[in-house]
Amino acid sequence: MGADVYFSKEITPEKVVELYEKCGKELKGKIAVKVHSGEVGNQNFLRPDFWKPIVEYVRGTVVECNTAYEGERDTTEKHRKTLDRHGWIEAFDVDLLDAEGPDLELDVPDGKVIHKNYVGKDLARYDSLLVLSHFKGHPMGGFGGALKQLSIGLGSSYGKAYIHGAGKPEEIWSSDHDRFLASMADAASSVVRYFDGKIVYINVMKNMSVDCDCCAVAEDPCMKDIGILASLDPVAIDRACLDLVYASDDPGRDHLIERIESRNGAYTVQAAEELGIGTGNYTLITI
Repeated sequence: MGADVYFSKEITPEKVVELYEKCGKELKGKIAVKVHSGEVGNQNFLRPDFWKPIVEYVRGTVVECNTAYEGERDTTEKHRKTLDRHGWIEAFDVDLLDAEGPDLELDVPDGKVIHKNYVGKDLARYDSLLVLSHFKGHPMGGFGGALKQLSIGLGSSYGKAYIHGAGKPEEIWSSDHDRFLASMADAASSVVRYFDGKIVYINVMKNMSVDCDCCAVAEDPCMKDIGILASLDPVAIDRACLDLVYASDDPGRDHLIERIESRNGAYTVQAAEELGIGTGNYTLITI
């Protein structure tokens, strides 16, 4: 069976809400809404005003975790200042999931590389999860979408280092690259199973730079905006985004594709599918 992925070329806050509704999954209980808060200096991340209607619609709490690299989000004190500076705290209830330890440890019994995943402990407060992803390139992963938000995004500062180091945090920047990509898939699988079907994914293909929102100095977008996608399947939605990039006739697509392919980015999607948390077989339903 394939997965449904809903798609619109219209990129507006209201269309985000409409595509969420099309997914047919009403998230219940206390809802965590994962966003990317944006590194200070980054010009491409999606701001609170864009996400405000969907966060209010589900009555969710915006959640984030500290980073594992030096910057303005690597400590709780600095990250809270950044969340305030970028307008998140003014607009929403915000929960920095790993503001204080210990981490929540999730098992990955069938992991390809790692068998533990360390996420911000406050994730245990929530019954459902809405993953809001800005689809773009990434200096290490090749691209960032739903699977990256599930893994690196929800990982605590230690958990991020653990994934990057493929189980050896001390090798955060020197581990085997494909083992790092597989570790992202492993970590994502643990979160999918933790929430047991109570997740909705939305990817926005806008401001698509080859660099991530975690980069303080990022390249400007290299290709035109494509649209919004929504699905109940993290593999299908990321696969659909990649396919839309490849199908684009925009001349800037080649630069983004080079970034994705040079980092073997699609391997994360393949590994996640092999772990059974989604399928690359999907139907794109245009709204």
